[in-house]
Amino acid sequence: MTFRFRALAALLCLACALPLPAAAKKNPAQNEKLNVQLEQELVTRYGETQRERAHRGIAQVADVWRAEDGDAMAYAAFVRDNFAGTPEALDAMFSRYEYNLEQIDGHLHEINRELRTPSDLDTGPLAAYDDLFAAYDPTAHLLDDFFANKLAQIALLNFPLTTLEQRLTDGQHWTRRQWAETRLAERFSKRIPAAVTQAIADSASDSEKYIAEYNIWMHHLVDAQGNRLFPAKLRLLSHWNLRDEVKADYSDPDHGLAKQRAIQKVMARIVTQEIPAAVIDNPGVDWNLDTNAVTPTTDADGEPRAHAPGGNAREPDTRYAMLLADFQARRKADPYSPTAPTYVQRVFDEDMQIPQERVKAMLEQVLASPLVARTAALIEKRLGRPLEPFDVWYNGFRPRGSYTEAQLDEIVARKYPTAAAYKQDMPNILLKLGFSAQRAQYLAGNIIVDPARGSGHAMGAEMRSANPHLRTRVEAGGMNYKGYNIAVHEMGHNVEQTFSLNDIDHTLLHGVPNTAFTEALAFTFQNRDLELLGLTKPDAQSAALKTLNDFWSTYEIAGVALVDAGIWNWMYAHPKATPAQVRAATVDLAREVWNRYYAPVFHQQDVVLLGIYSHMINSFLYLPNYPLGHMIAFQIEAQMQRAGDFGREFERVAKIGRVTPDQWMIAATGAPVGPEALLTSTAQALDQLGAP
Repeated sequence: MTFRFRALAALLCLACALPLPAAAKKNPAQNEKLNVQLEQELVTRYGETQRERAHRGIAQVADVWRAEDGDAMAYAAFVRDNFAGTPEALDAMFSRYEYNLEQIDGHLHEINRELRTPSDLDTGPLAAYDDLFAAYDPTAHLLDDFFANKLAQIALLNFPLTTLEQRLTDGQHWTRRQWAETRLAERFSKRIPAAVTQAIADSASDSEKYIAEYNIWMHHLVDAQGNRLFPAKLRLLSHWNLRDEVKADYSDPDHGLAKQRAIQKVMARIVTQEIPAAVIDNPGVDWNLDTNAVTPTTDADGEPRAHAPGGNAREPDTRYAMLLADFQARRKADPYSPTAPTYVQRVFDEDMQIPQERVKAMLEQVLASPLVARTAALIEKRLGRPLEPFDVWYNGFRPRGSYTEAQLDEIVARKYPTAAAYKQDMPNILLKLGFSAQRAQYLAGNIIVDPARGSGHAMGAEMRSANPHLRTRVEAGGMNYKGYNIAVHEMGHNVEQTFSLNDIDHTLLHGVPNTAFTEALAFTFQNRDLELLGLTKPDAQSAALKTLNDFWSTYEIAGVALVDAGIWNWMYAHPKATPAQVRAATVDLAREVWNRYYAPVFHQQDVVLLGIYSHMINSFLYLPNYPLGHMIAFQIEAQMQRAGDFGREFERVAKIGRVTPDQWMIAATGAPVGPEALLTSTAQALDQLGAP
């Protein structure tokens, strides 16, 4: 995933309209007669052409003005003094706001990144004060400050607030400047108290720390006879590394199946919270997966090396206590968001800019496709056995030649023993991807590579003079294949972040329509990871296999996304739920989605694997971006193949900016967002490969 600070800042920095308390009924800004008088004064001064702007601006300011902002005389003076009634004045105001907001966002983001360094990067043990620094949010009072000094009200007096419906229906006819003005006004569409934004930041920091330390020491998994399947010192982070180990074990003909079954048991116990608390990030105990019992490890003489704190006691619903805390923190912002009064609505309507119902319909279109059964039959044929639930992560369509995971680890570790070695090779990687020598040097010189404490992420910059950071996990013996695969993905984010900030016409439009788009662009990098190592060469068959890999990955994560969205809807329906009740609801929902869309293919009921993703705990409704990202990536990839110039096309589409998803996709590929292109190509790929 990507650490998208602007996604968090978009919530934390939103200036928002408070529901009017009883005392606000005497608010001078709500005086209709005064507002009509002020509108006429502005029209008299600047001309009839300014009436619509004056009317809209006064109404927008009146909605957020509070008694503490000033009496009727102060309000009237504010409107008269701050309305930009000429094109020249409006241009000057727009330019000043755009530049200054970039500087504010950029420098506060730099502070946030530096304070989070011990939490995000592998810099050694964490101290208690590190958590406090990481939880501190330098943007928490920015909203209050902008309303207190009336910079927010000035913006609302002069620039238009728009609804999602307006952006969807009218936005295709807007100029780039109109879009930038719309994004400027959006920053001040809500007035959320600093205490609420800080509570959200605290919750986010707690969940991030919890997930970053959720490692399983695989060598200490044993069966009833005490046999060990995994090598010594193998520590896997849930869920990312556990899932990737399932994928890697397809290349192990001797022990792969047994290891995959073991990992499935680990995942299921994490979801149900039957996992013993003592085994989490603890190499001092052995865990019998058959009995769920925990025992201390022993040395060569058979003596215990450590104790098992708490014995066999399960993790006490900590996973769901974290999720519930996330919900309660985000819910604090609900009263201050009258047009999107739940976090679910804010995610879909404001962040993703696609209604939840449409997203759900697109996901179900993939999940219910008859192509799923055809693809599953082909996988069974390739495996030579019936599918098992963990085969939802089957990656045998990705060409690896004759290389095992261990061989890939060795190749990668030799090539990239440190994060610095990866950084040094970035110009060469970008050249192989299809960027010109000049653009490859430009991009590589702009991206900083750091060793991550967790699985890795991309942290973009928020001003043009700053650098995006690529965080990837590098083990003591060098980067392994999993870390490399993640690094290539995160580099895709960083390249998009560079183009969409440094080379765009308006910084107010920097980025992409929603997180799914940056995930999609990152997938176009990640899909080429083996080519970049010189281990595969694309041809017609590999292209068909890649399509099936994209389809199966979309099928897998679509169900996970439904669970993620479903549990947030459930929590809103049950706001007083306990962690135990959230656990039960999540498990039930994971089983329900599995039974509807996966059990007919895997022939097993009540599987809970769809609830394993750590994003559910630390990324707050992030998961729907992934299946959308796969669909979008497929559309973008097809366009790049048609154009025949990956680097040039990547740069072109990355600079379209933060318009609506469909408008972006039409500009990029000629068609709106949807799964149709993926489904059509999947059917063709199955036919080409002779699938039943």
